Amino acid sequence: MTLTKSSSEPAVQSPSGYAPGFRGIAIGFALVLAGCDVPNSYQAPPPPEVTVSHPRQGLVTRHIEFTGNTQALYTVQLRARVEGFLEKVLFKEGDIVQEGQVLFVIQQNTYQAKLKEAEAKLLAAKARLLHSETEFKRFTGLLQQDAAAQTDVDRWHYERDANQADVMSAEAQVELAKLNLGYTTVRAPFQGRISRRYKDPGNVVGAGEETVLADINKVDPIYVYFTINEQDLLRIRKENPDITAKTSRPNLPVDVGFSNENGFPHRARLDYADIQVDTNSGTLQLRATLANPDYRVLPGLFARIRGERSQPQESLFLPEEAIGYDQGGPYALVVDDQFIVSRRGVTLGPQVNREYAIDAGLSGGDNVIVNGQMRAIPGHKVRVIWAGSGAP
Repeated sequence: MTLTKSSSEPAVQSPSGYAPGFRGIAIGFALVLAGCDVPNSYQAPPPPEVTVSHPRQGLVTRHIEFTGNTQALYTVQLRARVEGFLEKVLFKEGDIVQEGQVLFVIQQNTYQAKLKEAEAKLLAAKARLLHSETEFKRFTGLLQQDAAAQTDVDRWHYERDANQADVMSAEAQVELAKLNLGYTTVRAPFQGRISRRYKDPGNVVGAGEETVLADINKVDPIYVYFTINEQDLLRIRKENPDITAKTSRPNLPVDVGFSNENGFPHRARLDYADIQVDTNSGTLQLRATLANPDYRVLPGLFARIRGERSQPQESLFLPEEAIGYDQGGPYALVVDDQFIVSRRGVTLGPQVNREYAIDAGLSGGDNVIVNGQMRAIPGHKVRVIWAGSGAP
């Protein structure tokens, strides 16, 4: 018979009165409580790293910008100055035509006949003059021989003078007939671009009015008109005493750009300033002349104009990424001798490439953060790395 242990028999206990597994848990818990008595030591993170540099010194030219429009150097409406049928149109619409080129021909036979008529009247007047001169000389000789009366001499003297007047009148009629015949041929007054024709061949033109046949523009060179307000005008005159009101043709360089262009790629010359300021707008009209050999610039285009406000001057420059903006305006972050960051408000001058001229707010010895501005907080320390080869 096999003997088995009764389930009611008590389990074996450790000398301490606890079961072996529970004893291990108690020991681990005691060790944890002992560790809580060790104090923590906080180590602050190192200061953020930034790149600093002194502002660059260089020359800057102050500019002033305007807006304006282009306008043709000459604009002419070609008109029919005589009446007749339009016989020929001798150009392609939109073409560049040369000075003196025949563009339209109006019916000429009528005016050719009128010229012949005027020339015939001139010949008749000259014949009468010759006859009266001959008779005047003859009767003057007879009067000296007591073979003619004084009244006959006076009459032929009158006839001679009247016929001289008739000859002059006939000569004038010939000149007018030649002019009218010349008006039947409409020529280009200068080299330029011509518009579409406004009348087709076969129409009667010049009937009681000077019919417009086409427009022609001279656009090489082309004008750029713009205005300057009174305050800018007075400031420029103060900064440039050489420019006086006696300068009728300023002849100053300006740069021009159009709406599809970056910057001001075209060079023009300021050649005219109006003689008075417009009292309604407080502006003075200016004009520049721009070369346009390829005829790409059309009259009526919007234009941006930039002119030099003064001679080049010394200035400080910062790269554009070193400039920040907030509600207070543009600013730069500066590091002092204790490596503490501070905000410095600046006044920006003109932009040259990727740099801004600094008109106020910085000195040449300031340490300006040029990289890492997002990690720099005003009033906190930073670790400085000098741009380029190292600290100056």
